[in-house]
Parts: sequence; C-alpha cells; structure tokens
Amino acid sequence: MYSVMEASLAGMTQSRARSHRVRDIAEQSGLSEATIDRVLHGRPGASARAVRAVEQAVLDLDRQQSQLRLAARTLLLDVVIQAPSRFSTAVRSALEDELPALRPAAVRARFHLRENADVAAAVEVLDGLGRRGRVCHGVVLKAPDDPAVASAVDRLAARGIPVVTLVTDVRDSARVAYVGLDNAAAGATAAYLVTQVLGDRPGDVLLTLSRSFFFGEQERAEAFTSALSRLAPGRLIHRITDSDGLDATMGALVADLVTEQPRVAAVYSVGGGNRAISRALTDAGLPPRVFIGHDLDEDNLELLRSGVLTAVLDHDLHADMRNGVRQLMRAHRLVPGAPTSVAANVELVTAYNIPPRIHAH
Repeated sequence: MYSVMEASLAGMTQSRARSHRVRDIAEQSGLSEATIDRVLHGRPGASARAVRAVEQAVLDLDRQQSQLRLAARTLLLDVVIQAPSRFSTAVRSALEDELPALRPAAVRARFHLRENADVAAAVEVLDGLGRRGRVCHGVVLKAPDDPAVASAVDRLAARGIPVVTLVTDVRDSARVAYVGLDNAAAGATAAYLVTQVLGDRPGDVLLTLSRSFFFGEQERAEAFTSALSRLAPGRLIHRITDSDGLDATMGALVADLVTEQPRVAAVYSVGGGNRAISRALTDAGLPPRVFIGHDLDEDNLELLRSGVLTAVLDHDLHADMRNGVRQLMRAHRLVPGAPTSVAANVELVTAYNIPPRIHAH
C-alpha cells in the first residue's frame, strides 16, 4: 500500500516538497519531523495516513507560499469547521485568498474539517491544539453551541490561544469575538420575503436546519418563526433538523414529511441540502412558490441561476475571514484595539444581482 503512494510522492519530493522546510511541513501536518523525513525520502515506517497528511500539508504550504516569504512575525492559525464540504471549501478558499494581504504578521493556516456535527470530535481537536510542541496562535471555529465545546474554548484561552467563532457562536465561552452573518436579521428577512411572495395564497412553510445545536441556525430559525407569526399569523411552519445539511439525509427527511403534510408552498433552508429539498418536493408534486437559501456556494449559485432558489441570504465570507484574523491579531496586540465581534449585514441575492466578487473567485 505504501509503495504505491510512495511512488506517487516521488515527483513532489523532488520539486514542491523541497521548496519547504521539514519544520514547516511538520507544523502544517501535525506530524514529527522524523516522520516527515521518512515520508519525503521513501523510508520504511511511515503509514499511508502519514503520506496523505504530508501531501495535504505541502499543498497547503504551496497555496500559502507568499506568506512564508515575509520577514514579519508568523501566526499559525487552526481553522476548525464542522459543516458540509461545500461550506468548508468556501472558507478555505476565502482565507487563502486573503492571506497575502494580511498585515502586519505573516499568517499560515491549518484546516481541521468535518462534514457532520460532533461535539466530542470538536472537543478532541480543540484540546489537541498547541500541544506536543505544535505551535498554535489562534483558532477560527465553527462548532456546536455545547457546554463541552465552550469548556474546550475556555481551556484554549487559559493556555493563551484566542478563539474567534465563525458564522455560529459558542455562547458562555471565552472566545474573543464572533464574525459572520447577523443571523437574527437574516431569519426575519426570510420571513418577510416568504410573506411578500405568497401573499394570501394558501400553503405551509418548511423550515430546515442542519443541526439544532448550532447557535447561528437557532437564531435564524427563531427570528424567522417570530417574524412570520406576526406577518402571517395563520401560516403553519413544519421544522426539520439534524440532517447535517447533507443531501442524502435531508432528502429522506423531506420526503417523509410531505407524505404527511402535503401543503408545503414555501421553504426557508437555514442549514443547506437544497438540491435534495428541491428534488424531494418536486417528486411529491410540490415545487415551492418561494425557496430561500443561505450562502453563495457552488450548489446554491447553480440553483439560483436555474430558478430553483428564489433568493439567497448571503454575506461576504472573504470579509469574515479578514475580520476574524484581525481580531486574533488584536488579541496578540499586533494591531491596536481590543477584539470585537463583527456581525455582517444581510445581502439579499437573486439571479439578477449576483455580486461581482463571486465571479472574481
């Protein structure tokens, strides 16, 4: 098994890997320098998992090469995200786009990505950061709002590692700031749009979340429910959660619901899985009159352009990443001011006003 992977690394060993220090590859991958040396030189004793980790670390370092050439102090940040890959990929891309412009420190990022929400897994990752000789200067975190996660954030703070929460907060924790969407404003905006499009037409509303213990999703859902009850008091809301925003799970949950509640006329998708939602409703003969989603990821862009989604509630993820890193720099006193939460304004995007930045990236 290893010999095949070793062969695939040969070209990289002679070119890309040689342009990086063994120490940098070790810090990026979380492996020892001895393991890196074994992998890069094809010596026995390195597992296939270690080979993959080195390969990914070199790819990360290649993308962040401009930062490594800077003479300023280097900040090593860990990005811990529990979300479908369509979102975590967008976060990785946004941060790496912003790295060359970040000052006054040079910033490198390591990524710990998981598609499903798992409190124990989040705690394990957070507790391992900055240990066993591995430097960590700060964390960008998207994880469940759970006391165990909050305690892990507190332990990081006690070790001098600041945490910024991204798009969903972890309450009652020692995180230094929150960056991301104004979730309550987004939920209320969605209720207004549903009310305006449906008018007096009959029909229920489907409200979908990925996980109820993501605080940002709770904020959106509660604001939506509250605003809709004021704007359209008689309209029923059917709620689906704990799908992780994954298409396979979401599709099955929606299909089960519409067999018992065949009056769905509108959808507010808080947590994603929009392809599956659309497919399940269309198969049931219930294409929604209005379908509101979140975030301009690749799936939602296609659904918006094709007319499946009526509108997407978005915010500038690149700005989130700039703001998040800036708050971590403030925590290290590299820039003036105390770390401050920065809630982004809601952008209402239709097929006719897709922001230029989306085309640029």
